[in-house]
Amino acid sequence: IQQHCLFREKLSLPPSEEDSQQNMSPEHSSINIILFGALAKDYSESVSQGVGLRPFPIGSLISKVVKYTYVPLSDLTPGVVVNVYAVVTFFKQPFRTKGTDYCSTLKITDQSNKKVGCTIFCDKLEEHPKIFKMGDIIRLHRVKTQLFNGAISLLTSHGFSVVTFDGMVGSPVVPRTSSGSFKFGEEDCQVVEALRTWAANQSLVPAEPCVPLSAVQPKTYFDLTCQLLAKAPVDSSCTLLKVWDGSKCPHPLLDVFVEPNTLEGSPTLSKDMANLTANVLVYDNHVEVARQFKPGSYLRIYNLHAVPGASRLPSNDSGQSDQMGHLGFHLHGGTSYGRGLRVLPEDSPDILDLKRILETFSESDINDSSMFEVWSTPPESFGITNPVTANGRTCDHTVEQVSLAEVKSRGPPQMFHIQAQLKSYQPQRLYQSLKLFCHKCKTIRDVPDDVTVGGLFSEAQKDVGPCNNGYWTLVLPLPKEPPSESPSRTLTLLMSSQLMGKGKAKELIFLKGATLEETCRIASAYSNIVPVTSPQGTMTPMDLSAPFLFRGTKRYYGCKQCSQLKVGESLGEGVEVWDEKSVADALGVQLLQYGLLMKLELQDGTGSLEALLWRDAESFFHVSAEDAAADQEAQDRVQETMDRLCPPGSSTAERPWMDLCLSAYTVEENGQRRACYQICHTDTRVK
Repeated sequence: IQQHCLFREKLSLPPSEEDSQQNMSPEHSSINIILFGALAKDYSESVSQGVGLRPFPIGSLISKVVKYTYVPLSDLTPGVVVNVYAVVTFFKQPFRTKGTDYCSTLKITDQSNKKVGCTIFCDKLEEHPKIFKMGDIIRLHRVKTQLFNGAISLLTSHGFSVVTFDGMVGSPVVPRTSSGSFKFGEEDCQVVEALRTWAANQSLVPAEPCVPLSAVQPKTYFDLTCQLLAKAPVDSSCTLLKVWDGSKCPHPLLDVFVEPNTLEGSPTLSKDMANLTANVLVYDNHVEVARQFKPGSYLRIYNLHAVPGASRLPSNDSGQSDQMGHLGFHLHGGTSYGRGLRVLPEDSPDILDLKRILETFSESDINDSSMFEVWSTPPESFGITNPVTANGRTCDHTVEQVSLAEVKSRGPPQMFHIQAQLKSYQPQRLYQSLKLFCHKCKTIRDVPDDVTVGGLFSEAQKDVGPCNNGYWTLVLPLPKEPPSESPSRTLTLLMSSQLMGKGKAKELIFLKGATLEETCRIASAYSNIVPVTSPQGTMTPMDLSAPFLFRGTKRYYGCKQCSQLKVGESLGEGVEVWDEKSVADALGVQLLQYGLLMKLELQDGTGSLEALLWRDAESFFHVSAEDAAADQEAQDRVQETMDRLCPPGSSTAERPWMDLCLSAYTVEENGQRRACYQICHTDTRVK
């Protein structure tokens, strides 16, 4: 019978790679081992003779813990996988590659004084090394050496892992890693301490890597450690971060206007803490990172630019301060010079001093409900005695009402509440207020009249060549028109074979050789009519100065600058409903949006002021600009509103008062800055 023996014993085992730092205690661990056959017999005889377990040869049954060997950077050779300890002398925050990975780059050195570059690829952002400043210590496991441009560099390989430590002498040796299993013992602690001491004597990093707001100078680049108070999107390529570090900048800081309902977090500090809140504009590739931040978190922003005289913001209602001495802070796109930003952990030694400073400000100072937001200032009322108004404000701004004279005396950007009368408006011919707007390039163009569009259709009729796109084609010869010498014409209808196979051929028809009038008649009977030409025998939409699509009485235009025209047989794969947006996408057209643009001259007894009505014009008139372009009833509604606000032949006393919300901003033209105003969050009362 095979002998076996079960025993339970205390074994002193070294910590394994899977042990976390918290589990690295010297106390013994209890394990069970089952011995069979000869081993069981030998063990029984040893015990019966009074021999303890220690001399018993069972080491072959317990796997050895791997002892890692670390290679000095000066001893690296190409083509091998190594482990290294080093000091970080330069780093870039992780950025998304063209594939699925994130990439970060850094430069490291050690006591051998060899400087080596390292490129790290990881598919998860949190797996990248948590480096907060130059001088941090890094441990890299399983990195591959390679020769690049005549120098050794390191690249991640299979099984790669990384741990980092604060590089400050005397700070706790706390590993920073997202890994749930890593080995860290007393020897590792000694290596970190040795690197810290060596680096401190080498002047490898700046003595003051971060600069407080109180020491910032114009036109400089610096690193900032701060707390995030609030954030707001400006547009798709820019995000606003409102931050502070408890110190006061010696220069006046730029106020950046954003819509209050877009702001997340506490917008500003109380009035007696002026210049403590810095507005940081984050651009391009950093926007994705910034929008994940939560107000209240602590940040480090690398390579922040202090820009004197604020640059114009990418927003219709934003501007720059008229005072050139005001500082704006910009985190430009790209990763040059280590540019980027990241959240610091709550226990980071780098924010201990910052926390102590911020704690000196009481919560009541930060969240004082009596304070006004950065875009609002408590003005004086100018004493109009509650006149009956012809409209109402729809905003929730907590600002007092001011006179037009006071509006003009204050510098943008700001929001104002006013009461005023309409003195005059432009254009007098209201159809001229219809505009076409491109959301991509921000251009505005006039809606062409029928004479202009008709001329474009006549020009397109000169193209009599065939279309060879593989579309189902119907050619209709048209009778000669007087005078009799005019050439005969053909009308060509083209339909997608793919849509015909789905029984949807009539949902999208391409039309060639028609006049504007003929196109409008056909459009009244079919859903979507696209006028086309066929240069070099290839079907393409007409010149985008003309409508690219007719849908009933409505016409749709495309942006000539932003469109990339395409017409193929695989048109609209996956499209269930054909409307103006799906047709535009299928044709590669950047769809233009209709808008109403008017200039109103306002007056209130203290002065007059010109303001644009654009962004909120549709809510002001309770009319869709798209409907106004095609529907006479909608056009009449706009005219009736203007006649009510400014009756023809009326005196000032006969005109109604209006409650208006006014946005003040700055624009630059020919190198000159001027204040502009726009009516927003206001609508007229419907009788």
